[in-house]
Formats: sequence, structure tokens, C-alpha cells
Amino acid sequence: MPDPKPILLVGAGLAGSLLAVLLAKQGFPVVVAERRGDPRAKGYVGGRSINLALSVRGVTALQAAGIAEQVLADALPMPGRIMHPDTLTDATGEGTVYQPYSQDPDDAIRSVSRGGLNVALLDAADQTPGVDIRFEHRCTHVDLENATATFDTPQGEVKIEGRVIMGADGAFSAVRQAMQTSDRFDYSQQYLEAGYKELHIPAPADLPDLSKGVSEKFDGYAMDSKGLHIWAGRGGGASMMIALPNPDKSFTCTLFWPYAGTHGFDAVEPLSDKALRLFFDEHYPDTRWLMPTLVEDFRANPTSSLVTVRCRPWRRGRGLILGDAAHAIVPFFGQGMNAAFEDCRVLSEMIAEANGDLESVMDPFWRARVDNANAIADMAIANFVEMREKVADEAFLYHKRVEQAVHAQLGEEMPERATPLYNMVSFTNVPYADALRRGRELDKTIARIASLVPPERAESMDEASWRELIADHARRVLGGQPA
Repeated sequence: MPDPKPILLVGAGLAGSLLAVLLAKQGFPVVVAERRGDPRAKGYVGGRSINLALSVRGVTALQAAGIAEQVLADALPMPGRIMHPDTLTDATGEGTVYQPYSQDPDDAIRSVSRGGLNVALLDAADQTPGVDIRFEHRCTHVDLENATATFDTPQGEVKIEGRVIMGADGAFSAVRQAMQTSDRFDYSQQYLEAGYKELHIPAPADLPDLSKGVSEKFDGYAMDSKGLHIWAGRGGGASMMIALPNPDKSFTCTLFWPYAGTHGFDAVEPLSDKALRLFFDEHYPDTRWLMPTLVEDFRANPTSSLVTVRCRPWRRGRGLILGDAAHAIVPFFGQGMNAAFEDCRVLSEMIAEANGDLESVMDPFWRARVDNANAIADMAIANFVEMREKVADEAFLYHKRVEQAVHAQLGEEMPERATPLYNMVSFTNVPYADALRRGRELDKTIARIASLVPPERAESMDEASWRELIADHARRVLGGQPA
């Protein structure tokens, strides 16, 4: 007879809310305990959010929950990067460089609001029979063997017992901390020397110094909304800013700066308001028309750290962790949310394949996911270096140009060998570990082809002839023939 006790799920953030929906759709009663208040009642608190990049893995999980169409209605497609120069330009976008992510125009990551998405997922969970969400429940103790947890609430201490206890409670998970006290539990955390701070570019209606023509050029935005904007290589290559578009015609900007150094938070935060404004005018010159609340936002919004968490096993007794609780990563591949959503989908599918035998899949689940989690953690750190230092490098850009040409010419013919790493991670559900292995192999191939057809030779050829020559060399190299 099935255990009548509910699944106790700690954390009603993005992963927790989605997992609650997927589990309840399979007939499990679910109690979700969340330390915060209900954001729908109090309003979402900004300043620490970082707009999120939703990609295929996340969309696939949302489809399984039946809410992808609703979420995508408010998501803005970004098919490429828009690089900003480090010299002064006007507000027309002249001087920026567009770098598409793929040769396929339908391949795009999508900008979504963390707060808006969390509200949509909470609404979906509330509307799913069998889900009971309890806010203002701060977890103070976890008993993994008995699947019980104690919570501090406004009404006093509460103990909840579940069939199993699942932790989707973030990088500083209470459920994982209980696991860390057990024998043979491997855990590590690594902080980047950089932190982040959120800023804001308002809609043109709130930018009196911006010409009407610019707003019309960009469909009502102050900048092109069809890409992820990057101001890279500031402070000698150590600092950058990104901006993602919002449906209200604004942009959410995020600084990624080291803590130390002349372009670091420790040096800039003490500056006077006037000096801070001059600092941005010098290093982010084309934003001077776009950020009227720069000083206020910089002072009010917190500076937050960037941590990578790795651990194993994800299961102890009747407890299981997933998402950031098991594998928090830095945001530079746009996959933290997508990886967590993929955890939820994979677990749900494994439970279905086991005919609802939840306990039987807990170990196979984490064993199937841990190498993929470590792979995307490595890729996210590597992509930080790429975004910050390489995206304006001519040799790097030529390498990417060759890579995209190979993919366009041979992607359908040899998909397992000619698909770039970024495309596999962002636009497919290929397991992260497989994507990393295949991406590294392709990277060596592209380097070989680029040496056979160097940039100076490309300059003397028309595009069609160059692409034909690249495809010929690629077919030979990928096929194991002499190039």
C-alpha cells in the first residue's frame, strides 16, 4: 500500500515550485515549506535577482509541467551577444558588435524575470491538486532517517514528517547541511574572486535625454532588445557588465566585478556620488544616457558573492537534494536554473518509469546527474573567462566564425561531431557531460581547420568560397582523412 504521508519538499523557489507540480501530477501529496513569505502577497524584492536565461532544457521541463506556453509568452528571445565598445559612442547603438549564438535564427536563449517566473510557478503549484505550500517556515533541523524537519514559523515551532524529504532550498541548503554531518559525504564550495550587483536601464519614457528616434529604432527600447548586451574587458579585462531586456522595455543590468583592484567593488563602492558617475562615464561610456538612477541603484542594491557548490551523494537515508542545493553554479553559461529544472524533469521521468516507486530511483537519480552537474559547473566558470576576456579577441572571434560555418555546413550531416558546445548546452537536451566531451573534441577540430584556412587567407576570399573550403576541410578532418 502506498505511503500516505506527503513528500516533504523544502524550498519553494524555482526548482521547488516546479518539482511540486511534477510530483503532484504523478499523484503524490506534496507539502512545500518555504522560509520566505509569499512573494505574491508582499511583492518580489529586487536587487539580487539577475535576470535569467531560459534555454531548451528549462523549456522542456516547463512543458512537462504544462506551463511552458505561459512562461514563454513573457520571455524575450536573445539569439546572440551584443558587444559594447570601450570607447564613447552615441546612443544609436553604432559601434556595437553582434555575435549570433547559432547559424539557426530560431536558436535563442530567452530573458525571463526571476521574480515573475517564481510567481508563475507558485501559481501553478497552488492550482495543482495535492500541493500544500507553507510560507514563513524556516528549516532549523532535519532528520534524514525519518524524513522529518523542524521549522520556525510565526506561530512557533512546527515539525513535519514526510514519506521522503527533498531539499530544493538553494546553495545554502538546510537539507544538505544535515547530510554534511554524515560520514563519507563529499562537499566543496568555491567562491569566485568576483561578485555581482544589479543595476537598471529604464524604458525610454523615463530617459528624457534619449532621442525619440532611438526608441523607435529599437521597438520602444533604449537599446536593441534582441541580444544579451555585454560590456567586457573593463579594468584590464577583469570586469564586465551584462544587460538583459524586460517586457516593460527596461533592461536589467548586472555588474560582475572583482572585489579587489582599481575596478573592484572594494575600490569603487567608497567613491563619492560624483566620482562614481565619472567612473561609469569612463568605463561604460555609452551608458551615460541610459542610467539616470545609476548612483541610487549602486548604493541601494547589495553586492553578492558567486559560489560553486559540489557534493556527493545527493541522497542520505530518506533525504534527497537537487538543484542549487546539490550543485550551485555561477551564472555565466545561463544554466543554473535550466540545470535545476532538468533535475526536476529527469527525477519525474525516472519515477514514472519505476511506476511510482519513488524510493527506488533516489540513488539512480543522483548517480545519473552528478557528473552532468560537475560538467556544467566547469563550463560556467570557463564561460566567465570567455565572456570577460575573449569575446573581443580577433583570434577567438575567427575561431567562432569557423565553428559556426562548420555547424551550418555539416550540422545535419554530422550532428554528433559538428555541433558546437554552446549550441548543445543551450539548444538541446544532450547531457552536460556528453556535451562537454564532444565540445572539447570539436574545439580541437576547429583549431586545426582555422590553421589550414587562417584569417589572412579568408580575407582574400568571398564568403561562399570560404565556407566551401571550410566545409571541405571539416569533412576531411571529422571523417579522419588528411586535410
